[in-house]
Amino acid sequence: MESLHAPWRIEYILSPKPQLDTSLFTRIAQSNDDEANRVIVRDRTCFALLNTYPYNGGHLLIVPYKQVADLNGLTEEELADLWKLTRRCINALTQVMKPDGFNIGINLGKVAGAGIAEHLHIHVVPRWNGDTNFMPVIANTSVLPAALDEVAAKLRAELAK
Repeated sequence: MESLHAPWRIEYILSPKPQLDTSLFTRIAQSNDDEANRVIVRDRTCFALLNTYPYNGGHLLIVPYKQVADLNGLTEEELADLWKLTRRCINALTQVMKPDGFNIGINLGKVAGAGIAEHLHIHVVPRWNGDTNFMPVIANTSVLPAALDEVAAKLRAELAK
């Protein structure tokens, strides 16, 4: 049997997981280094960034600035802004990456798969016909056809229009 490797994942697996009062998303929201954090757009109450450990190329996260664990922690205005930014990002991904569809979802709580359960975020995952093949299904490995920084730059440009 041939081995398949996804060496970029080990950095995350082995990295220390800080026990802080603020989430990773809160620290990114407060940072000025959008390029290093792969933030592609900032709006009034929320922002979007590329997932550093994506399920598929172009996997985005839409995050409110306010650190809340679920939808009930947001005002009506913040909730509307979150979904409006999700729509803008879907439109930008459509223009830049030409996907055939999307998976869009929220994992509420650790048991539901939330990696950062203390800070609500929406996953937007572009999908293409045939993108699920033996690599992700059997080998548990994704093949990303473009570097994250390149995708981030293209999406930033599209969202700035």
